[in-house]
Amino acid sequence: MAETSSTTATITTSNFTNGSPISNLAPDHLFTILLLLPVDSVLSFSMTCKKLRYLATSNSLWESICRRDLGPSAVDALINSTSFHGDEDQHQWIRLYKQVSQLDSVCCYKLSDADPDFLLPSPRASHSLNFVSGCLVLFGGGCEGGRHLDDTWAAYVGNNSQTMLKWQKIHSGIPSGRFGHTCVVIDNYLVLFGGINDKGNRHSDTWVGQVAFNENLGISLSWRLLEIGSIAPPPRGAHAACCISNRKMVIHGGIGLNGVRLGDTWVLELSDNLCFGTWHEIVSHPSPPARSGHSLTCIGGAQTILFGGRGLGYEVLNDIWLLDVSEDYSKWVQIFYELQSIPGGVSLPRVGHSASYIIGGRLLIYGGEDSQRHRKDDFWILDISAAMSLESPVQPTRASSKKALANMWRRLKSKGYKPKSRSFHQACVDNSGRYLYVYGGMVDGLLQPAEAGGLRFDGELFLVELVLQL
Repeated sequence: MAETSSTTATITTSNFTNGSPISNLAPDHLFTILLLLPVDSVLSFSMTCKKLRYLATSNSLWESICRRDLGPSAVDALINSTSFHGDEDQHQWIRLYKQVSQLDSVCCYKLSDADPDFLLPSPRASHSLNFVSGCLVLFGGGCEGGRHLDDTWAAYVGNNSQTMLKWQKIHSGIPSGRFGHTCVVIDNYLVLFGGINDKGNRHSDTWVGQVAFNENLGISLSWRLLEIGSIAPPPRGAHAACCISNRKMVIHGGIGLNGVRLGDTWVLELSDNLCFGTWHEIVSHPSPPARSGHSLTCIGGAQTILFGGRGLGYEVLNDIWLLDVSEDYSKWVQIFYELQSIPGGVSLPRVGHSASYIIGGRLLIYGGEDSQRHRKDDFWILDISAAMSLESPVQPTRASSKKALANMWRRLKSKGYKPKSRSFHQACVDNSGRYLYVYGGMVDGLLQPAEAGGLRFDGELFLVELVLQL
């Protein structure tokens, strides 16, 4: 273990004098043993062995535990942030781990009140929003009158959360205007598929966008149409997509030609230089019923979680499906649970929500609307690992125990700024998984005498902080 020798260099052997045989082991060996244990065992070890408490509660050990359980990329991003205290706080890492594992609230901040001289994107919904190369990138969407948008906007964030962002309009002219498309991040690239234009035409084209930031030149984004073989998914919009295995994109469902809802699953395999891609369809029985407006989120490696959406009968769904794409097989497995067993679970069915993979390896579900088109402003944590093992999903799984259900779904409290209830917005997290950025969507508007309803498009950007002061 390369990091063990460096992280334990500050742990002196003076803390490990005569005692039990285990306490006479070299600190490096004890450090390695502790890293093999679950967190509960490490905490128990620190409470029962006084002579070894120093190591079991050390910042070095808990930084390594955070790297193990939260992910090395998230930890590196946190270290590079301006809020990180470094070695000044001797209990920073154990406090971070506890805060992430016991997450019960989020704090929201409004980011849209910028300098009046700054240009701002216009209100929209069913657009795409991604965090790539330290930048937020916004593309397309729909606006009032059922019209599509074809503009691209970017704002540099870097490693710091900011209370004000400066949007920069990118003049690329491509892809063509659309809404209900999907866009995922692969390395420093965006991969965009499908969507609908204001004439109701569905697209089946795939685009690759390269994003770069230069302190002197600002943000650049260049799009190009991806070359693919003769096989491609049928045209669609309002589908869901995510990146898996760092090099593939999965799409599912959506609204196809003639307004028909789809239930097919496709995987795009990209070449190393992202110049060529090959589509193939995954056929699995059982598989999720046809739907639109749902979410598809990678939870690590080649595993993906599908949640919610609107079904064939226009019903709003709350089912959960796990897709595992491996070299040997690709299989959908439904995860069953009972709404009445979850506090507040009756509000879980939704369409047009966002589902983001956050620090700690869980999904953050936000917003959406129900079958009566009542828009939502709630935050939910979905923790699949609390209900089952994801190692070999070969049988339908039921979360039966009350404890598993209690840990699987948890509604979070929201503090700070109170954003409007919304649906068909977009959200993305930064590299640490600590900050969630939310833009736009459909919100409730003020009813006017000439209006048939109070629906309007929103142009608000706000920040959701998941882990507070470090």
